[in-house]
Amino acid sequence: MENFTFCTPTRYVFGRGVEAQTGGLTAAMGAGRVLIVYGQGSVVRSGLLDRVKDSLTKAGVEFEELGGVKPNPGDTLVREGIAKVAATGCDGILAVGGGSAIDTAKAIAAGACYDGDVWDFFCGKAVVEKALPIGVVLTIPAAGSEGSGNSVITRESDRRKISIRTDFWLRPKFAVMNPELTFTLPQDQTVAGIADMMAHIMERYFTTTEGVETTDRVGEGVLRAIITEAPKVVAAPADYESRANIMWAGTLAHNGVCGCGRREDWASHGLEHELSALYGVTHGAGLAVIFPAWMEYVSSRRPAKIAQFARRVFDVAEDNDLRAALEGVRRLRGFFRGIGLPVTLGELGIASPDYDTLVTRFHENKGTPAGNYLPLYPEDTRAIYELAAKG
Repeated sequence: MENFTFCTPTRYVFGRGVEAQTGGLTAAMGAGRVLIVYGQGSVVRSGLLDRVKDSLTKAGVEFEELGGVKPNPGDTLVREGIAKVAATGCDGILAVGGGSAIDTAKAIAAGACYDGDVWDFFCGKAVVEKALPIGVVLTIPAAGSEGSGNSVITRESDRRKISIRTDFWLRPKFAVMNPELTFTLPQDQTVAGIADMMAHIMERYFTTTEGVETTDRVGEGVLRAIITEAPKVVAAPADYESRANIMWAGTLAHNGVCGCGRREDWASHGLEHELSALYGVTHGAGLAVIFPAWMEYVSSRRPAKIAQFARRVFDVAEDNDLRAALEGVRRLRGFFRGIGLPVTLGELGIASPDYDTLVTRFHENKGTPAGNYLPLYPEDTRAIYELAAKG
């Protein structure tokens, strides 16, 4: 096990009706005027935004609004938010929504405290050293951004989708989490979120670091819980207990606890980012296609950890590591397909992938080689995309 620092300063307020506490929590984080960042209307239509604003008003917190966040959020709205913060004197950001709203809020929080171009953080020219405090009212369990220090934004001028990761500055001060807010999520969003949170665990799980049994078992336990609860959520969308378990799993998948003491990989996320940047696909659905393809490819070269995953998560009874690993990949694809996710690029709506562009952009953004479990070179990357086309 490697040395590590684990810091999770986010206060999680979980349960029925907890959005009523948003105002008090916002005031407690020291904000007197917040910019509320939200998506394209569901929080308005459901009445959630009005309840949040009412809670803020009762707590004496003033607010401005910035709506219109889209999936695979772009830098244009981030820049608009930074300008609005400067014009109105907001001293905090409140995201109401899922990962896209939260990631946008984080980018605004960092950019509002920086004299240069906010994209400097994403392209590696600058490091976040200060940010406005961020609060979250979560409506979509998926990205885990309510508990992480990460943000993923697409530069719209050239469709570059890049993430930044911070240990502290971009971790929300609080996350309000009411599973009831997820009852009316469309099924495609629900299952894409399930793939996303599983991928967050697997990016950490597949490691060359030895001696991480405790962290392995944490990740395996959360994965098994997701696999148990996901079909229940699909069958009964208003099942509170299943929704609650899935929502909490999404947070545990990405707040860092599943990565303690190990080197992480993150190649599969980078491979998917190029798909969603180029083709506009839903991130979680793209991961359901890419991750099994990556696992299949690396199994022939480094099967041991994939085999462990197969045995412990999917109860594969096979002594040979390669055969166990490949059976685990088969069962993972079967699980994804069983809850309604695509498992090939064609099923994702990409009939003729531009492999050259995907490979080039992946290595431009992630370097060569990319990833840690099996360092990827362009020929490896192309082979994984080709496996993703076949399924």
